[in-house]
Parts: sequence; C-alpha cells; structure tokens
Amino acid sequence: MSSRAWIVSDLGWGDSGKGTTVDFLVRERKSRLVVRWNGGSQAGHRVVDESGRAHVFAQFGAGTFVPGVRTHLAETVLVDPCALEVEARHLGRNDALERLSIAASARIITPFHVAANHLREAARGRQRHGTCGCGIGETVRDALDHPDGVLRAHHLVGERATFARRLEDVQERILVSLDEELRALRGDTATRNSQFVLKTIGPPYTDEFLDRIRGIAPARVIDDDAIDRSLGQGEVILEGAQGVLLDQDVGVTPPHVTWSRCTTYAANEWLDAHGFRGPRTALGVMRTYATRHGQGPFPTEAPELASLLPEPAAWNTFQGAFRVGWLDLERLQYAIAASPIDALVVTHLDRLAVLPSRPGVPSDPDEWLRFIADALGKPVAIASSGPTAGEKRWIEPMMER
Repeated sequence: MSSRAWIVSDLGWGDSGKGTTVDFLVRERKSRLVVRWNGGSQAGHRVVDESGRAHVFAQFGAGTFVPGVRTHLAETVLVDPCALEVEARHLGRNDALERLSIAASARIITPFHVAANHLREAARGRQRHGTCGCGIGETVRDALDHPDGVLRAHHLVGERATFARRLEDVQERILVSLDEELRALRGDTATRNSQFVLKTIGPPYTDEFLDRIRGIAPARVIDDDAIDRSLGQGEVILEGAQGVLLDQDVGVTPPHVTWSRCTTYAANEWLDAHGFRGPRTALGVMRTYATRHGQGPFPTEAPELASLLPEPAAWNTFQGAFRVGWLDLERLQYAIAASPIDALVVTHLDRLAVLPSRPGVPSDPDEWLRFIADALGKPVAIASSGPTAGEKRWIEPMMER
C-alpha cells in the first residue's frame, strides 16, 4: 500500500476551514489516519456531512465522521482527557474513542490548568491576550517551569496513588504562581467557579478525575513504535490547529499568539522523527476574506462586513465576537514564507457573492481563484463553496493523485 502525507495548515489566525478540508481529504484519498500534531483542546474544526450532521471537532480528528478513520494525538499535542470524554459523548454513538490513540509522552491538561488560564486572563483586565480558555498556555508554562513534574499520558495508565500525588503537585505550584491574581480577584463573582476548582483537591476529587478518564486512557496510550508502523499503511492526514499568524515563533502580534508551533516545519519535523519517507503535500488553507477570533491587531478588519458574513460560532466568553475583514495579501504572503506550502485550499468561495466589489479583485469564483494563485505564487488544489465534502472540488492542475 502506498504511503503519502498531507499536511493541512492555516495561513491566517485560524478558522480558515482546516476541519472541513481534512474531512474532504479523508474521503477523497481513502485515508484511515488523521494525526493532530500541534495545539490541544482549543481547536474548533467544524464539519458538516451530507446528511446535515454537524460537529465542531476539538481533539478528535476532523475525519472522524468517516467510519474506520482513526485519530492520533501526537506527543506535541496537549491532551485534555476530561474534554475528550465530553466530546466523545457529544459524538453520540460514534465509536470515536475506539479509534483514538494518544502518544505516551503527550502532556496532560488538568482542570487546574484550565482554571488558572481563566483566572490569569481575567486578572489582565483590558490587557487580555485573547485566550481560548482551554489551559493550553498554562500547561506549557507549567511544563517549562517544572519539567520533572509534568503530567503525561503514560501517567494516566499508571498507579492511581502516583497519579494523585502528581495531580496534587500541579495544584500546589499553580496556586503559588497565582497568589497575586487570586488576591486581586477574591470578590469577582465571574471567576468564582475557577477559583473553586483550583482550590479543590483530595481523594474524592482525584478519584472523580480518574474515573472520568478511565474509559479513555488505558487502551489508547501508545508508544512511538506503534504509530511509526501505522504511518506506513496508506495515506495519513496531518491536521493542524490555529494558524501561522498565531505561531509561537513567527506569529505577527505577540502577546496575542499561541503556545504552539503551527507551521509546516513543525509537521515535517514530526514526520521525520517518526521515520516517514513517503511523499508529502503541504496545503495552506485560507478564506476569501480575513478573519480573527480573539484579541490583537487586525489590519484589514471591516466591522461593516460582519452582517454579510455570519459565523456559526460568533462569540465566546474569552475571545469575544468573531471578527472579519478584507483579504490581506501581505499577511498571506508572510505566512507562506514562514510556513512553506505546495498548494492552496480556498474556502468560503460562496461568500464572494455577498462581498462588496473592490478594485482589482474579481468577484467571479473562477477568476478569483486565478487571481489568488497569481498573487501568492501557489496553485489552488481545492476550492470549497460550502461546509460539506460535496461542495468541494479539485482544481486543475490537480495535485498528483
């Protein structure tokens, strides 16, 4: 069986359509493995199948609607087992858990990290970073400051007493690091639940935490050899999270960036580390207009477009309203230079019909695709005019099939 890797990355600040692209590739390429290589439980990859069923994939791969397709959470992903359990329940009768594997060394997000994330962001007031509120940065910070105390996936399948001690250590050091914020927010009713979680510990809580994840971890935590063997069995889709403009190293608007590597360099390094030797195709996903969900500068933001471009998930507590703007060629060019790709995936082509015309930018979809290929110096591989796989098409010249 031939082996090939498809890397799906985002050329913006996220939300460009990586999930729906992965779903399309899985169906078209008959892939049976999706690897999440960066980020964690903050992904919001919305997929709609032909029956109209929709799900916003957070940790499970966006190919999970297709029977038999597996998800692997790589060692570079931060895993929230509680959120996995909740997402599995939302998927209903889908056997997603049976098709999930987790790298043994993947770092674990605990409820303490999530609570700390909420409290630290609240304490920033008007200087908020625009967090997703999932504890990603707190988990990375904790791992960097206390490398010997990191909770990893393999600890989930060890002795309960050992896990409990490590969990208590996490709580203690986070409480110390948040002493100033906790004093400042003492009377803040909006953060009361997070403060309660952070200060709750002991056998009942630890037992509840372990019981919730008991059905997730034991049979699904695997070592590198197991995933290495899987990479040689057909085509694999590497599903990125967030976007190049948010990357921890090359993101353009710090501190409004992520604690994650979002470039194709990171995906290729993962493939190299696991001995993958087959051909690779890196795809950069973009919309026909710019978006940003969260705090930070947005040079081409155009609030007047919001009513023309409705978004299914338009607001949340930490990121606020979903923001839209005009196409930003300058930052797309920067993203491609910082995260090399072979071809483009263009989503939301149907939105061209409602966007006001602009000088030099065509409104006809086919002309627009030629325009963007010329402007960015990359061919368009896939064009999407809607959320389902049936609303996507390969564009000539097609990628090598």
